[in-house]
Amino acid sequence: MKDLLFSSQGRINRSRFWIAALGTSLGLSAVLAIVMTILWQLIPGSVDEDGTFKVDGTIAVPYIAAVLAYGVITVWAGICLGIKRYHDLNKSGAWLLVMFVPLIGSVVYFIQAGCLR
Repeated sequence: MKDLLFSSQGRINRSRFWIAALGTSLGLSAVLAIVMTILWQLIPGSVDEDGTFKVDGTIAVPYIAAVLAYGVITVWAGICLGIKRYHDLNKSGAWLLVMFVPLIGSVVYFIQAGCLR
């Protein structure tokens, strides 16, 4: 699992790419929900009239750290999966930068990484 999500070496086929991408998203989201629930029990905030949760001041630091860790892990795993997928297509991992092209970059990435054999 560690080599699949956190190493850019190797290749993965399309089905393994989708399974890893969806599994990572769902798994890390579940872990974040559990961490936030535990934090809410340890460091409670307040609930506004409209039902939104609110944590102010320095007690928000653990919440921010949890969300930041979730973001870093998710982005890094996504980058590694994308690079491996491009390696499987006999392309350089630098092709992942195509995602930063406005408007068409994410479409091109989706087609190349998610749809091509």
